[in-house]
Order: sequence, then C-alpha cells, then structure tokens
Amino acid sequence: MSLPLIVLVILALAAAGFVLGRGRAMASAGGDIRLLHSLPGYYGWNVALAAMIPAFLALVLWLAIQPVVINGQVSSMISQGSIDQSSLDLVMSDVRRVAEGLDTAVAAGALSAEQAGSLRTEFTDVRDRLGQVGVALGSDVTSETLHAAQRYRELSGLGDLGRAIVVLGLAVLGAAWAWQRSNKDFRARNSVERVVRWILIAAASIAVLTTVGIALSLIFNTVEFFRLYPAADFFFGLTWSPSFGGGSELGIIPLIWATLYISLIALAVSVPVGLFAAVYLSEYATPAVRAVAKPLLEVLAGIPTIVYGLFALLTVGPLLVDVFGNGGLLGVNWMAGGTAVMTAGLVMGIMLIPFVSSLSDDIINAVPQAMRDGSLGLGATHSETVKQVILPAALPGIVGAILLAASRAIGETMIVVLGAGAAAKLSLNPFEAMTTVTAKIVSQLTGDADFASPEALVAFSLGMTLFVITLGLNIFALYIVRKYREQYE
Repeated sequence: MSLPLIVLVILALAAAGFVLGRGRAMASAGGDIRLLHSLPGYYGWNVALAAMIPAFLALVLWLAIQPVVINGQVSSMISQGSIDQSSLDLVMSDVRRVAEGLDTAVAAGALSAEQAGSLRTEFTDVRDRLGQVGVALGSDVTSETLHAAQRYRELSGLGDLGRAIVVLGLAVLGAAWAWQRSNKDFRARNSVERVVRWILIAAASIAVLTTVGIALSLIFNTVEFFRLYPAADFFFGLTWSPSFGGGSELGIIPLIWATLYISLIALAVSVPVGLFAAVYLSEYATPAVRAVAKPLLEVLAGIPTIVYGLFALLTVGPLLVDVFGNGGLLGVNWMAGGTAVMTAGLVMGIMLIPFVSSLSDDIINAVPQAMRDGSLGLGATHSETVKQVILPAALPGIVGAILLAASRAIGETMIVVLGAGAAAKLSLNPFEAMTTVTAKIVSQLTGDADFASPEALVAFSLGMTLFVITLGLNIFALYIVRKYREQYE
C-alpha cells in the first residue's frame, strides 16, 4: 500500500472514529447532552486523536528506520574488498536507481513482477529494457548491481506491507480503545486538551531544537578546525589567503571589517529612508494613500535577494563606475570596477527599507492616541507632536528595529557575493572591492575541497562567528526594547 493511500486511510478512520465516539457518548447519556461530562465533540475528537497519533508516530518511525535496515541488508551483497565508503555509496545509489527503474517497468506493464525478479544480465540488456520505460541509467548494469536491486525491491515490498499492517492496525486499535471508553462519565475534554497541549509543546520545541542542532553542528566543526589551525591566528590575523597547497593564512579581521563596512552603508541608506517613510505613512498619509503606498513599499521585501544581487552587478555597479570611475562624470578615478563595498551597501540598504519601515510603522502606531491628543490640546503643532512626543515614545522600539535590520544586513549573502567582489582586504575606500564572511563561507564550501582540511572547515568557524555576532545583536535589540520601553496607561 502506497504512503498517500495509508495517510488517507488513517484520516478516514479518524473521521469515522469521530462520528462513532460522539454517537457512543450520546447513546450512553440517553441522548441528553446535559448528562455528559464534556461536549459531544470532545468524545469524537478523543477517538480521532487516538486513531491518528499512534498511527502517524509509527509511520514516521517506520519511514526513518526502514531505509537504514534495507541499505544495511543490501550493502552486504556488494563486494567491499576493493572499494571505500564513498564508492560504496555510489554503488548503493545505482542499486536504488535500478530498483526504482524495475518498479517503474512493472507499473508501466513492460515487465511482470516475476520477470523483474528473475532478470539476468547474462541474457538481458537491463539498461535498454529500463530505458524503454523512461528510466535513464548512466552506465551498464552489472550482475552484482542487478541482484542487489532485486533484493532491494523484495525487502522494500516486505517493508511496505509490514508498514501498512502495523500503522493501520495501530489506528484501528487506538480508535477502538478510545471508542470503548466513550461514556457519559469519561472526561473527554481533559484528555483532548492534554493531547493538544503536548502537540503545541512539540510544535514550539521545533524552533528550539533546530537552533540547538545548528549550533551543535557549527560548534563540533569549529572545534575540529581549531585543532588544525591556531585560534589566535584566526581571530587576530590580518590576511585571508587560503591555500590548498599549504601555508594558508586564515585571518578573519578583513572579512569582519568588510561585513561591518557594508552593513554600515546599508543602514545609512535604509534607516533614514525607512524611518521617514514610517513617519509619513503613520502620521501624515491619508488612509487612501496609506492603503496603496504601504503594500507597494513592502513589495521590496518579497523580492529574492538574488534579484537584488543581479541589480547590484548589472545596474548599480556600472552606474557608480560612470560617476566615480576613470573618465566618469566627476572626473575622478576612485572606482575601478562595478563590484565594490558601495555597490553592495546601497543595494542592501534598498532591500532593508521595508524591514525598517514596517517595524517602525507598527511601533509608531502603538503609541497611544491619548498622547497625541494631549500634545495637540496643549497647543503643539502636528510636527512638534511627532518630534517631541511620538518619536521619543517610540524610540526604544525603533532602536530595536534598527539593530534587527543590522543583524539582517550582516547575514546577507547573495548581494555581497555579486556586488562586493571577492578581495579580502582592509581599506577605508568604499569604492574598492572587498568580501564578507558570508561570501567566503560560500566560496570555501564550493569546489573539490577536502572537508577534513582547514580550508574547508574554516567555513564552519566563519559561520559560528557570524552566528555569535547576529545572536548578540538580536539579544541586545531585545534588551533595549524591554529595558527602555515605557508603559502608558
């Protein structure tokens, strides 16, 4: 039985259990809802949840364990005397592809189930037979691979059958057990709410566990990197020069400098524009103008960052060269190429405008209307009210929004990859090409690098450093908002 069909059957059993559980509870009360401990719907949901939860948990566990068990069984059929682990993984990939091809051929009617299980490479060109049903294989199928694929199909079929029996059996047993308990004295509401609470806890834990998993993966690889490369040279070195031939210099300071430089330019663009836009939309714009302008401004937030990167590379960079390059409008030679800190900073600032404006707009609108009315009632003009009452009251939240935008700028990748260049250097000239931490993470993990080498492991150390910086900014932003936020009655 296929996986989608199993899911549909479980949902059908849950729906039937809902109806039966509700009906049994009403029958036990003689049709008088006042005699029930809980509302009838709780009895139905109790049966439905008892059918779904054990079945879906078993289904998830089975899907996780079955491939591991089958791969272990089938890989023992491969002669491993002269191949390493990576080669074995490639062979097993071919085995799975051939097994899937045989399944496709059986489903298309090109082969019967018996023929698929009895094919021999000595008598049949398996590659051509599978190619006729649209399964493309890169190389000829050896006898060993074919036998392993046939065994893989056999074990997969047995596993799928066992999965259907166990999962649907648990659904039926769970529904029957809950249905049997459905009587007028059963505390169905308490049971359902307890289950729902655990579901909510599990959902809330996903973000925490994901963060912990990311942090642990970075920490383990960072520790491995510092076993191979001195931490002092990494954090205080002024040269970034990875060399797979030996003699690498992996100082992070030039990358941190470029990251902060580009982020500073981006904030210099996004903070004034975004803050002024927020003040206008919240305090001066008419409802009709706000209804049109705010969605149009927030469209910028929906543009993929790769599009911003292409905009920086193809439009903003050449435009800056025309102005600040040799023979440009200003007659200076400050900028030699389109990729520069200024290019990435300007485009990143444009990207952050809706981020700053939306947060600031929400914070300004949260200032109580009574403060506005009181200021105007004392004779202040609208502009004076905005400058001396509304903005000071909203300032802690605005500072928090700016710090969150800064953490977003520090973690940006595609814009700096395409717009800032690839040179790791320390310079005050914003018209020179530089590179950031995120850009180097991409470059260090691209290519044929050995993941056991410092040049590849350094990417995890860069990621860990960036993770700590952005986490610190987020914590500081929350601290500012909570410490200086004023409560107005």
